[in-house]
Amino acid sequence: MSAENPGAGEAAILVVDDMEDNLTALEAVLASLDEPVVRARSGEEAMKALLRRRFAVVLLDIRMPGMDGFETAANIKRLDQTKDVPIIFLTGVADDSGYAFRGYATGAADYLTKPFDPWVLRAKVTVFLDLHRKTLELERLRAEVRELRRLRATLPASPRTSRR
Repeated sequence: MSAENPGAGEAAILVVDDMEDNLTALEAVLASLDEPVVRARSGEEAMKALLRRRFAVVLLDIRMPGMDGFETAANIKRLDQTKDVPIIFLTGVADDSGYAFRGYATGAADYLTKPFDPWVLRAKVTVFLDLHRKTLELERLRAEVRELRRLRATLPASPRTSRR
């Protein structure tokens, strides 16, 4: 269920992992959410995808060749366009508490170790999908209010009626 260029209003999910089997497993776990899933096989690919469209959440593997997950997350958080995208780190290193600390320090919203419980991952992703939808609705309402204020400013002033 990959989507390269879905509409900007959709709540897409970006999955980033250098291992094809992991990407396939993530897509299978997330398929029941019925939202577009975009794959990236590296931090570089992830950054390109993030600059092309908005995402509700990024599922990011930590251990990748080249730009690792920490560096990718730091780059995501540095850009105004992407700094608010929540990141869930995924790692196979269960016993390294330094990874969890570093992940949260980099700006991660959550951190899961592999193998992860599919129900837990779906629940966490669902929270961020709902938050993304509410953010889009809030942006739409703010734009509507700005337009109404603009229109009101163009109307001729009405005479004030006196109150008795």
